[in-house]
Amino acid sequence: MTAVFLDLDGTLMDSRPGITGSLSHAFATHGMDDHATSDLTWMIGPPFIDSFAKLGIANPDPILDAYRIHYQASGMYDAEIYDGIIPALQAMRDAGHRLYLMTAKPHAYATQITAHFGLAPFMTAEFGPELDGTRNWKGDLLAYALEKTGETADASVMAGDRYHDMGAAAEVGMPAIAVRWGYGTPEDWVGAATLIDHASQLPDAVSAILTHSGR
Repeated sequence: MTAVFLDLDGTLMDSRPGITGSLSHAFATHGMDDHATSDLTWMIGPPFIDSFAKLGIANPDPILDAYRIHYQASGMYDAEIYDGIIPALQAMRDAGHRLYLMTAKPHAYATQITAHFGLAPFMTAEFGPELDGTRNWKGDLLAYALEKTGETADASVMAGDRYHDMGAAAEVGMPAIAVRWGYGTPEDWVGAATLIDHASQLPDAVSAILTHSGR
């Protein structure tokens, strides 16, 4: 048996409406109308603290607080599971793979979301950063998950849509699958072992990578 680490936003779920809506609200609340009315899809995936820094926001805490209040009140469940994800999870679990959630979304939110949408029963364990920013970088989070679960990078695979998924996997020596139905671009997928276009392809992609590597 092998382990499959799965990103949430842009991989298992289309979370765009709830996330970008809450970000727009937070920016508007603090008078940042240019940001509030822009396309904020690029902020989905990486830690917000990094994205705020790219926007030149020196003190992001008030914006993050406003985001979290709005997100918990109305944005958290404004999402939907991508077509084919549930059958793919079932197939991978039936093949004997252990499935783990590996998300940059704070663990406190992620576990509520996976429970609400019926994803939690497929997961052996779920990993996300703490609200205080501990293990915000996905490489740190993935290394922590390997330590806690006893899984090994050479018998595991990471699936995600953004550069931090590929980067985290490379950092721990794990192959990565880039999913092209999420929010990533070709630049995000550099370093991936393979690219797929639909969730139905995920079980075969996992098996092919692990078989090719002799795992």
